[in-house]
Amino acid sequence: MNSFIGDYNCKADAKGRILFPSAFKRQMASSANERFVIKKDLFEKCLVLYPIDEWERQNKIIRSKINPYNKEHNRFLRGFYKGTAEIVLDNNNRMLIPKRLLEQVGITKEVVLAGQDGKIEVWAKELYAHIIESDDELAKLTEKIMDGSINEISE
Repeated sequence: MNSFIGDYNCKADAKGRILFPSAFKRQMASSANERFVIKKDLFEKCLVLYPIDEWERQNKIIRSKINPYNKEHNRFLRGFYKGTAEIVLDNNNRMLIPKRLLEQVGITKEVVLAGQDGKIEVWAKELYAHIIESDDELAKLTEKIMDGSINEISE
């Protein structure tokens, strides 16, 4: 599995092409091809870029929890997959993101690609600048979420 580290300021050209950071490319598993799936995030006003192997892993998790004959589950699936697109890096390591997706999250030119473990978030630069929690807020959130978990993992 890939683990993407760092955030990178990029520019989208008039066609919606963004240069894929070389640091992310180096962080990809050598066996990984250069295919991705991109979709709108469920919780934030950003896009999420999944390498194809991570996308398949996410699908496996979803399949394990979904009953295809349940109406509510079908509504979830429809919403989850709505607007997804396959992305392939071109020979210049650029990815062409569909305009409709860029418009949904307010990306015009300035973009931040932010690594988040097995996926990459794609943000409008001005929005990304405002999502960072203050140090105190992040510390409180960390305590709340990780409450005792670190000791359990290291044992």
